[in-house]
Amino acid sequence: MHKTVVINTVALTPSLIGEHTPFLKQWMADKNMLLIEPPLPAVTCTVQSCYLTGKWPSEHGIVGNGWYFKDECEIKFWRQSNKLVQAPKIWDVAKEINPAFTCANICWWYNMYSSADISVTPRPLYLADGRKLPDCYTHPPELRIAIQKKFGTFPLFHYWGPKTSIESSRWIANVSIEVEKLYSPTLTLIYLPHLDYNLQRIGPDHPSIANDLREIDEVCKDLISFYEYQGAKVLLLSEYGITAVHRPIAINKELRKNGLIHVREELGRELLDPGASRAFAVSDHQVAHVYINDQGNYKKIRNIVENIKGVESVYGKSEQKKHHINHRRSGDLFLLADSDSWFTYPYWLDDRKCPDFARTVDIHRKPGYDPLELFVDPSLPMAQLQILWKIARKKIGLRSLLDVIPLDASLVKGSHGLSPSSQGNSPVLIGKNLKAVDRKKISSVEVFNIIINELTEKQVKHSVA
Repeated sequence: MHKTVVINTVALTPSLIGEHTPFLKQWMADKNMLLIEPPLPAVTCTVQSCYLTGKWPSEHGIVGNGWYFKDECEIKFWRQSNKLVQAPKIWDVAKEINPAFTCANICWWYNMYSSADISVTPRPLYLADGRKLPDCYTHPPELRIAIQKKFGTFPLFHYWGPKTSIESSRWIANVSIEVEKLYSPTLTLIYLPHLDYNLQRIGPDHPSIANDLREIDEVCKDLISFYEYQGAKVLLLSEYGITAVHRPIAINKELRKNGLIHVREELGRELLDPGASRAFAVSDHQVAHVYINDQGNYKKIRNIVENIKGVESVYGKSEQKKHHINHRRSGDLFLLADSDSWFTYPYWLDDRKCPDFARTVDIHRKPGYDPLELFVDPSLPMAQLQILWKIARKKIGLRSLLDVIPLDASLVKGSHGLSPSSQGNSPVLIGKNLKAVDRKKISSVEVFNIIINELTEKQVKHSVA
């Protein structure tokens, strides 16, 4: 098998490759660029699972970045166990072709407890005193000690939250190179999240995005130059394009106004009680799964959501089949926003009763995706001093809530989750002499075969339902 590297440069699209990405522009001059039609929903966990299994969400079961776990009556986002992906992975298939094949997965999602030979993924330490410390999980376990000794602790707070920066992608790139030196895997999968941040925070049309492009271009230059020197084939791809948005849709607030959502009041705060609710939405960028516990009101609930401003399409279970999203984990209704809108998760009607985690970075506790975690509340007086004081209290062992995240959804200027609105906003796959591809556009599930074919340098068939 031929050594192959797949670099997932999140949110990279044709419209972003140009004067601010001089290396990538030059590198791809003699390469093939394919546009990718992402699955619905076009969000991180779903897209990556399509790439790595060659299957649709209806088969692999990853229907979003999170969903309602019906047997537990809980909404859970950003789980990490690879066992949740209900289809064979690319490393399983490649090892059947050649038992000598090895794979390193560097920070792609669902990275824990997989059958990949080498794994690196963020995994914070949650201490009993309430502190969250940056760390990572690796397989083999001793790799964790080696890479953090050489490159420092995984920069968690630069990976997600108001302090996001190129530092996290740079750390991932450095670790990828180190893994190559230590193990020389046949296939290396690398995740570079940097463009995801400001494209959501300030929007794709903001002039300062140029700096983000220059930064990721430099990281890609270092990675590609290194791996090509090793004789590896390099494939560069992305998951989705981010579009400008201006209208947040408070889907759960609308459902609550119609008497469909039940909350528990604890210490004066309201917590969503999905198991007791007649219906509720799990919001995920520009898509939302609506779960209905009271099927007798199905038509009424569908009529309510179809008439919410900003909702473009509503798919019931039978309609979901056409879009390959019909899985038992999917909502009874699957909603798509229009191109200018996105779904928020809040369900409370009075901000004074919002849960304590609402104003914090807490991706596992929130019952939906919250891009406001990229911001510091602009209304906070002397916000940086408040943050430093709260962090200092935590460091000396005192409990302190880092409640500095805003609730104003209008701050968010970019989102994703839908099919691309134009070729310029499509995710891409770039490589040299991509085999057996006679089209300029492919589906997300076809990426699997392309990677296998690059590894084997021959045509390998893999069924796509």
